[in-house]
Amino acid sequence: MKYIVTVNGKNYEVEVERGQASIVKVAQAPVAPVAEQPAAPAPADPAPAAAPAAQPAPQAANVSGEPIKAPMPGTVLGVKVSQGAFVKRGDVLVILEAMKMENEIFAPRDGTVAQIVATQGASVNTGDVLLTLN
Repeated sequence: MKYIVTVNGKNYEVEVERGQASIVKVAQAPVAPVAEQPAAPAPADPAPAAAPAAQPAPQAANVSGEPIKAPMPGTVLGVKVSQGAFVKRGDVLVILEAMKMENEIFAPRDGTVAQIVATQGASVNTGDVLLTLN
């Protein structure tokens, strides 16, 4: 069976057979022109307030110690350690939700938690510092 799949504006013709798939042809997807819309007047009644968005994780300007970074973008569900706590290699430091899955971030070595940067509910990107170890 052949399918046309569009990814990032490119059309891929994909042929699928039992247990295998292969790309047959790649083509640029046509981009439809966007007509400019005139600015709409402001509504008379203010819209109801939206649910608060998750706050981005603050970035530590002066990070001391070994930074423990987020391996993927996600939301911090919980910080399982406190500042000054001694942790052993393999202890769970942070629970990070990414793609509807809970991911445990483990201590890479024995040490003391020097600083906690991320807070529960914060959105983090790949490489953001979650906490630091001494």
